[in-house]
Amino acid sequence: MLRVSRLTKTYATAAGPLTVLHEASFELGAGESIAVVGPSGSGKTTLLGLCAGLDRATGGSVELAGERLDALDEDSRARVRNASVGFVFQNFQLIPTLTALENVLVPLELRGERGCEPQARALLERVGLAARFDHYPVQLSGGEQQRVALARAFINAPKILFCDEPTGNLDGDTADSMVELIFGLNRERGTTLVLVTHNFELAGRCQRILRLRNGSVASDERTAPAA
Repeated sequence: MLRVSRLTKTYATAAGPLTVLHEASFELGAGESIAVVGPSGSGKTTLLGLCAGLDRATGGSVELAGERLDALDEDSRARVRNASVGFVFQNFQLIPTLTALENVLVPLELRGERGCEPQARALLERVGLAARFDHYPVQLSGGEQQRVALARAFINAPKILFCDEPTGNLDGDTADSMVELIFGLNRERGTTLVLVTHNFELAGRCQRILRLRNGSVASDERTAPAA
């Protein structure tokens, strides 16, 4: 599902070139889960963005769902993302002028699909928001907003889900509930999972843990994930 080969990202700065990711390589099969961990500044979010086609690498390659992202222009990468990828971000990234239901429907509307309200409502019910269809983000708690974001991530039946610190802005009980939803939906739908986190307990729920240090892969270990 995901093949990363010698992936490198370098930025030009006033002090000279700054390499934040250096020749990272790993592969992830369909239905597998991997957590990306490491100290702040180790390149975790950069790696996630490159794997998802949100940014272009300086060197190396990413193959996602059979597509070489480095060989595609921005429009083509957007097509791959919309067809195959779901996202959950730390800061929710909901559209403030849309209701919960409308936010969930956005990926399908971008694909030109209509008449999908029943499946959006079903997903919101699955994440415990049956009473929040018509609420705007400002009317929702942080945990509720993240549940809307999770429903939106699954609405287009993604082959792979990218999560960037999905519990980072949530309190303990709310974070635990969100973790159960992420892994529950992932199991139900057979989605491949790439999870960036500082939480080692959360990382241990994945089948593998990829550790980054100073922009390089320090280790790639298989775990015994919790049920």
